Amino acid sequence: MSTIPLRSEVDEKNRWDLSKLFTSDAAWENALADYETKTGKISAFKGTLGKSAENLGCYLDFMRDFGILEERLSHYAELRCCEDEGDTAARAMAQRFVILAARAGALSSWATPEIQAIPDAVMRAMANDARLAEYRVYLSKLLRWKAHILTEQEERVIALQNEASGTVSDAFSVLTNVDFDFGTVQTADGEMPLTQSTWHVFMEKNDRNLRERAWKAFYKQFSAHKMTLATLYAGQVKQDAITARLRGFGSAREAALFGDDVSPAVYDNLITVVNQNLPALHRYYSLRRRILKLDTLSLWDVYVPIVGDVKKKTNWEEAVSLIADALQPLGAEYVDTLRGGLLGRWADRYENKGKRSGAFSAGGYTSIPYILMNYKEDLVRDLFTLAHEGGHSMHSWYSAQSNPFMHYSYTIFEAEVASTFNEELLFRHLLKNAPSKEFRVYIINKRIDDILATLYRQTMFAEYEKRAHDIEESGEALTLDTLRSEYRLLLEKYFGAGMHLDELSDLEGLRIPHFYRAFYVYKYATGISASLALAKRVAEGGAEEKDCYFQFLKSGGSRFPIDALKIAGVDMSSPAPVQAACAVFAELVAKLEQELG
Repeated sequence: MSTIPLRSEVDEKNRWDLSKLFTSDAAWENALADYETKTGKISAFKGTLGKSAENLGCYLDFMRDFGILEERLSHYAELRCCEDEGDTAARAMAQRFVILAARAGALSSWATPEIQAIPDAVMRAMANDARLAEYRVYLSKLLRWKAHILTEQEERVIALQNEASGTVSDAFSVLTNVDFDFGTVQTADGEMPLTQSTWHVFMEKNDRNLRERAWKAFYKQFSAHKMTLATLYAGQVKQDAITARLRGFGSAREAALFGDDVSPAVYDNLITVVNQNLPALHRYYSLRRRILKLDTLSLWDVYVPIVGDVKKKTNWEEAVSLIADALQPLGAEYVDTLRGGLLGRWADRYENKGKRSGAFSAGGYTSIPYILMNYKEDLVRDLFTLAHEGGHSMHSWYSAQSNPFMHYSYTIFEAEVASTFNEELLFRHLLKNAPSKEFRVYIINKRIDDILATLYRQTMFAEYEKRAHDIEESGEALTLDTLRSEYRLLLEKYFGAGMHLDELSDLEGLRIPHFYRAFYVYKYATGISASLALAKRVAEGGAEEKDCYFQFLKSGGSRFPIDALKIAGVDMSSPAPVQAACAVFAELVAKLEQELG
């Protein structure tokens, strides 16, 4: 925390190896020129697709190869931007790609309506032709959208507009990751920088005064820009609603769920069941307040471990070894592949100035499944984050190995299963091998906090997203005051009467990056509900249970997520998995109460 290096000062072994995409920016430039040339060839297929399976197959072959190149270009530019969001050269690369990709989308906008216009009987015969075997899943999913595909000209207009569609999200990211200067916080060791990443470190410090000062300094920046942030988010919600109406959906939520073939009932079941189980959450906050010996709990008290004097410093290599040991139930291929990637250069390991905050996995069809981390050796949380992102990357690895490009990509709904599955196995391993009661209590507390963050908090976020979009779609104004008021009501409900909410508390609703990808966050909550059930099934089962799980990992986009998870052994169309996950949370709270006395 004392010094955050420039990107140029980071050792190569600690950076991801983007040469698996392109060996240099110059190589990317050459590929971008090739992409632009290929873009000009798309229109040659126009008017031919319905004539024969061979014609349609030739077009899809071209678009498959074009798509692979597009994915590589996109990933390279995006990852380069994430290395340092203040790098203007990298941002220029990304912007130039977006412009060309939007142009490609416009020039190919005729294709989907042309495929949709093929008579059903003709399409059925063509789809059964061996020439299109590789594309059957892709075509079946495309045809589902028939009622929501517009005319050729309308599709072209929407495609052209896509060039600017990410501007709101991009502006939010630049504002909060680059322009914001959170300053420093005075600690016993001197002045320490406050950033999006180090804020979490401060929130886990035992010094309550330090936590409060860091929390308030952090949110002071958001308060100073609250009108801009509210305007950006309101603009994103409006854009979501407009796009849904253009496509003929009843709401932005309906549009967001349609692609995964997920019923709104799944979303509603999640909120209903979690709300029914809020007493266990309130019980945990009461326990936290009692153990911390506080008269009133505040938001800067909800992340600090409630067990003192438990220190665990885990360097990168030790973290990889621990994770590999924990994932042994998944077998040698899984473990050895992940270990090799993490000790190699799949991951960009540590924070540098300007680097995107947080963590993510970026899998690709023809490259390695990259992982962005901002790893802190003294945070057990980051050990779990690494296991989490490793789950995403191995899911990508198996999907790419097992499917054609046109349907290898799995949904986010499924992704959050593979990642939180790994977290559960890591928890079990650490609990089983806890060297002391103090560490055992610490890790139980940690797991409670993880499930809280993934199940309860993400459901609260999902409620907020739904309410914000409902307000926009009802014709009401989505103002700063409205957003803050709605978010504060949710804070009061989820944290309960025993929580002190500072006047800046509801600004949290303006700082969540995932809100710029509408109706995304609920998948974290459904994902952990599924993963808790599947981890128990695999860890306590045999070869059949493991095989079912690997069928799920390998399915990619060949099935809709609810169907893929049924193969793995869990039915997310039922509220039962969410209820079971809430029961696990309640059991852990009871266990922690027993341990602490």
